[in-house]
Amino acid sequence: MITSIPRINELAKKKREVGLSLAEKVEQQTLREDYLREIRGQVLNTFSGLTVLDPLGNDVTPDKLRNEKDKSSDKD
Repeated sequence: MITSIPRINELAKKKREVGLSLAEKVEQQTLREDYLREIRGQVLNTFSGLTVLDPLGNDVTPDKLRNEKDKSSDKD
């Protein structure tokens, strides 16, 4: 679970209702960047574990995905 979501939502609500101070705008941007970084990491992690099979059961995983999978397994 991403722990920054409640604070991101709180700042978004405050921005709509009364506006944000400069410090809050900076915090909001930082939280959004961290959130996106975490989501992208989760997506890459998910895709690196995929294997694509055709209807006959042959592995047709694209080379790019296979290379990423190999890189991630080398790190472990």
